Amino acid sequence: MTWRLNRAVQCKLCPWKVSTNPHDIPRGYDVAKHKALAVTIAEPGSLCNTGHVMACHEGHEEYCIGWLVNQLGPGNNIGLRLHMRSCENGRDIRVIGEQHETFEDTLPEE
Repeated sequence: MTWRLNRAVQCKLCPWKVSTNPHDIPRGYDVAKHKALAVTIAEPGSLCNTGHVMACHEGHEEYCIGWLVNQLGPGNNIGLRLHMRSCENGRDIRVIGEQHETFEDTLPEE
């Protein structure tokens, strides 16, 4: 069974973009909620799925594209890679600008 991403291009204020100040993210940014998203990060190279995904902060019922690209690339989320094999428009996924390498890097400096 195949499926499609509704949105394949990264949002303007995605927290995975190095240029984004998380406090500028709309809809009431919350550091505690951001930190809680650590459950969406797979152990690199593990076949175990976390069972969690990071949704787009803009309210789209869709994956966060920055998270998706990280987990498919440096995050080495094998379960997600297998799932994405059935995504019809996976080749259309695009990030904009320099990206954070790790989830911890997306958090604001304290």
